[in-house]
Amino acid sequence: MKFVLAPIAAVAAALASGAAIAPLMAQTPAPQAPGSSQSGEPSQQHAGQVIFSRSTDEEGRTATVRGPAAPPAASAPVANNAERQAVTFTRYDLDAHLEPASQHIAVRALLAVRNDGHAPLAHIPLQISSSLDWERIRIGARDVSFQEATLNSDADHTGQLHEAAVPLVAPLAPGATLELDVTYSGTIAPNAQRLVALGAPQEVAAHSDWDAIGVEFTGLRGFGNVVWYPVSSVPAILGISQAAAALAWQKAGAADVDSARLFDEIGEQKLRMEAAHFRLRLTEEFPPGQAPTVALLNGRSVPLAITKGGGEVPGVATAELDDSTLGFEAPSLFVAIRKPVAADHVTLWALSADEAAAHDWLSAAAAVTPFLAGWLGPQPRSNLAVLDLPDPADVPAEAGALVLSPIREAADDELDRIVVHGLARAWIQAAQPPPAWLDQGLAYFMSTVWLEKQSGRTRALESLEADRAALALAEPSSPGESAGQPLRQAISPVYYRTKAAYVFWMLRDLAGDAALSAALRAYDPARDPSRNAAPGEFEALLERNSHRDLSWFFADWVDADKGLPDLTIDSVFPAAAQNGNTLVAVNLSNAGYASAEIPVTVRSADASITRRVLVPSRGKVVQRILMQEAPTEVQANDGTVPETEASVHVTRLTDAGLSSGGAAPPR
Repeated sequence: MKFVLAPIAAVAAALASGAAIAPLMAQTPAPQAPGSSQSGEPSQQHAGQVIFSRSTDEEGRTATVRGPAAPPAASAPVANNAERQAVTFTRYDLDAHLEPASQHIAVRALLAVRNDGHAPLAHIPLQISSSLDWERIRIGARDVSFQEATLNSDADHTGQLHEAAVPLVAPLAPGATLELDVTYSGTIAPNAQRLVALGAPQEVAAHSDWDAIGVEFTGLRGFGNVVWYPVSSVPAILGISQAAAALAWQKAGAADVDSARLFDEIGEQKLRMEAAHFRLRLTEEFPPGQAPTVALLNGRSVPLAITKGGGEVPGVATAELDDSTLGFEAPSLFVAIRKPVAADHVTLWALSADEAAAHDWLSAAAAVTPFLAGWLGPQPRSNLAVLDLPDPADVPAEAGALVLSPIREAADDELDRIVVHGLARAWIQAAQPPPAWLDQGLAYFMSTVWLEKQSGRTRALESLEADRAALALAEPSSPGESAGQPLRQAISPVYYRTKAAYVFWMLRDLAGDAALSAALRAYDPARDPSRNAAPGEFEALLERNSHRDLSWFFADWVDADKGLPDLTIDSVFPAAAQNGNTLVAVNLSNAGYASAEIPVTVRSADASITRRVLVPSRGKVVQRILMQEAPTEVQANDGTVPETEASVHVTRLTDAGLSSGGAAPPR
């Protein structure tokens, strides 16, 4: 079980790796206005074949075309992508009313939006799930008439969004803020349409897209799964890998897609909204005798107030999340009937059938807590919550210090790593959420350090290596080719999880365990400056505790994205020295644009000596090491510094001279 991929990404990856892809039968659609879209809801059966295809135009707008049974087209969108990207939500104040027996939600939202674009906005685009309908939009005390369009976007599990273009009396200037009062409602039922359209089997898709409103379980994960609150986003269609898309094309002539576009948009939304203030007042009308027992809002457990009904009168449950900073998380809402199974720092909300397995999870938490306390401090800043998903096959997810997973029996080492990951996030969570790379990167780092503790350094570095290829593929080959994703502005998990975990490993070697631990214990996100500012709070703490200047490292690995180093052992020259010793000169070069400090090890039959060497970007360096015995092998890097190719380099020495070896597994 792994919590580093979004569920929809996991399904797409499964499709790309060889799962069957259902033929997508496409024909040339009838001409229509650019950017127009049609309802994605299936119509009644008619004679003839139903045709389904999806495409994206140059503005990022999408169109769905169905066969002769297609319903009439909706209004063409008024907004364009530049306008959608300009709108930043700075405040959400929501009143949400749930009727789980009918899967219904009604919301009144007071919103504050800012124009972060370069041009005035004549209207504000607002989007919600296509299963919800806009009812009323007000600016000040005035009702506003608005145009509504249906956009194809897999940011919602229905595959579509309802967009309202709100006209303004006077254009909103760049940097200016506007308040809106909106109401909307509808039903949110299980819907796996977007994944089935990709070719995922219905059962697999349903266990990934499990968001719905229900009596025993309501789960709304937010943008990327179900858009239950207003957003302004660029429409994006979920893609599979280029190889799988090519296969679909060969089978049925289906159009290719950009496989990363949706996930980039999910990350962009989180980054744009991370400073937003969020408040939610929740009311649920539950059937008699079926009161919910837990409410988790934005990953936080909040008290439930229960008023029981009588006879046929429903009961009422209320909960409130006070004004808080959203952080790099999609707003989420979970209400369920579960039993609490608790211990220090952890509460599992389990189905009755899973209570026995829940105690195994608590045992895992007890086992890993001393390890985390030694690294991060005696107490976590928040408690970890684990919410049992309805079906054992449902795909896990996470939201801050909340793990969403079937609570089932598992091997001890598997449970340990899950709990280490979740508890590490609980340890660093605060009223002011930390940046994503310090939050999720730290959790991944701690899980690999736990693996090192249990199974050795080689196994831990092998775990990192499994994700290095994806990172190398994403990184720009040079800073001039692409801006990449500096960790402070990262929107992709391959950066804020994978690369960030590598950064922690490198900082561990640069600063030492004690200094890194001290910096993590003292770090307070509230004192961290803007994500565009340098140096950050964490860098200052680490330099203070290690007594080292780490500005070069943060400049290359955190504040900018200069790609990965590309290291080579150019040559090795052993030479006889006094008293029978051998002086080994190791010539290293770095063809990449990021500097790296790496371990260089010279081995003999019975001994080894390691020196740390800073190899500058686009540069060369010579390291000389004196050996008392005849050297047999030289190794540069040990897997802790990610490279564009293999991250371990070995050159073997023979009696006749040198023989170059290829990459070796981490030692």
